[in-house]
Amino acid sequence: MEGESKLNLALSSESIRSLVYLIRNKQVMLDNDLAKLYQIETRALNQAVKRNIKRFPEEFCFQLTDDENQHLKSQNVIANSVVDTHGGRRTNVYAFTEQGVAMLSAVLRSDIAITVSINIMKAFVEMRHFISNNALLFEKISNVELKQLEYQNKTDHKLDVIFNHISANVESNQKIFFDGQIYDAFSLLCSIVKESKRELILIDNYVDVETLNILKHKCEGVDVIIYTLPNTRLSQGDINKFNSQYPYLKVKHLTSFHDRFMIIDGVRTYHIGASLKDAGKKCFGISLLEDGNLTKEIISRLHK
Repeated sequence: MEGESKLNLALSSESIRSLVYLIRNKQVMLDNDLAKLYQIETRALNQAVKRNIKRFPEEFCFQLTDDENQHLKSQNVIANSVVDTHGGRRTNVYAFTEQGVAMLSAVLRSDIAITVSINIMKAFVEMRHFISNNALLFEKISNVELKQLEYQNKTDHKLDVIFNHISANVESNQKIFFDGQIYDAFSLLCSIVKESKRELILIDNYVDVETLNILKHKCEGVDVIIYTLPNTRLSQGDINKFNSQYPYLKVKHLTSFHDRFMIIDGVRTYHIGASLKDAGKKCFGISLLEDGNLTKEIISRLHK
């Protein structure tokens, strides 16, 4: 039972993520770390690969160069000393991509190998999902902040550096929410509402009380104007109740817009792929319009 408990702990997404490195712009795991997870010797793992070398093209598995190997040693990722035949290896480390890890389960042929590979695959999927949700921020990092990281670590970077950096920075200006992420969508929309210091304009054809539950998170003293269809489900009684506690809300009617927009203080506009009341129920995106002239054009259309 104790051994099983240790294995489950080692196979947690967080534990696996700490063993993933970015080398040659690829997410990889190292042979010595994989061997520990598979509960075999590193030498046995690499021998199994060599016996099935046709299954491991370079995009599945590659051996580190001397410089790459030395860099990992300097980062204490692998042992600093070159071990002899009594304790280990004389050769450089082998790195396995996600496809290579999947292939390992086929050549090692054990129940543990299958279980380990499945959990590693899940961890890779979670990381891809995380990266896709923060695409704009990653682009910003690659253009600016990553250059500073490259100055400090001239070659490859452990993914933890990027994850830690993101956790200390603001949300991306682009965000995609998937089916069921209702709270996450609600939370981001509330934070956008709080950005306004003077006036908040919402263009949304389908509004109801759920919309007001998001708008109530505005800062005190901020006026709200909703532009929606004439047959809105929002009654005058709903508006009066809102104004009694969170003044001031005004609702206007128009039929010339299809998409949803939220305009902050007349200078910044968010394009929202779903009505606020339905946010998170289906896949949709939120993005900040970079061109300030578009905000002026949208506002001008409201007054025609």
